Amino acid sequence: MRFLVFQHIACEHPAIFRDFLKTDGIAWDAVELDEGEPVPDFAGYDALMVMGGPMDVWQEAEHPWLVTEKQAIRRWVEAGKPYLGLCLGHQLLAASLGGEVGPGQKEVGVLDVELTPAGVADPLFAGLPRRFPALQWHGAEVKRAPKGAAVLAASPLCAVQALRVGERAWGMQFHVECTAATVPEWGDIPVYACALEETLGAGALEGLRSAAAAAMPGFNRAARQIYRNFIAALRNQPLPRERSSEARG
Repeated sequence: MRFLVFQHIACEHPAIFRDFLKTDGIAWDAVELDEGEPVPDFAGYDALMVMGGPMDVWQEAEHPWLVTEKQAIRRWVEAGKPYLGLCLGHQLLAASLGGEVGPGQKEVGVLDVELTPAGVADPLFAGLPRRFPALQWHGAEVKRAPKGAAVLAASPLCAVQALRVGERAWGMQFHVECTAATVPEWGDIPVYACALEETLGAGALEGLRSAAAAAMPGFNRAARQIYRNFIAALRNQPLPRERSSEARG
């Protein structure tokens, strides 16, 4: 099995998912689109992961490769192949399949996400509670999901925190992939630092780092469960764990 990963800045990589992939013996190839690397032939790849980035989906004049990336995502998903998008990757899934993405309220911090009834029933979130904390760091959002898509999660500031297009293409606005290095590394990116301070005030980086560190065990458990569920869906296997009674709620 081999994964293809689209990246848009070096510090937004699969993070903890790298450990899970290594343990399972799954190879993966990263394409750094912002550095001009081309989209490869899809032959030989079993799943596509699309990571976050500091650009917005509508900034095609500044980042012409976004046009090619959206076309590639659309081809991949319409072929029925497994897709997992995070933050910008979630927004790109929506934009590529006819949804609408635009500026939203800045949502930065360790904040709760709540599954919708569709999310509670969705295989990607099997074994997770209905409400759980997640790392948020975004100022754009999916305004309208693609036609026929299922909205799987929401928060008070963002109505489309997760969605599924077709049977095996998922996007999540929040970050489940984070590790202890994530917040410090992202705090060094000017546009991220600006969004952080505009939302939480000057000097907020240390507070966010502490909050994320305290929540990290839960983040990592959620990431492992979502990863296992994604792999099970990719392989068309039964779910790795039964849904918890709290998740059935």
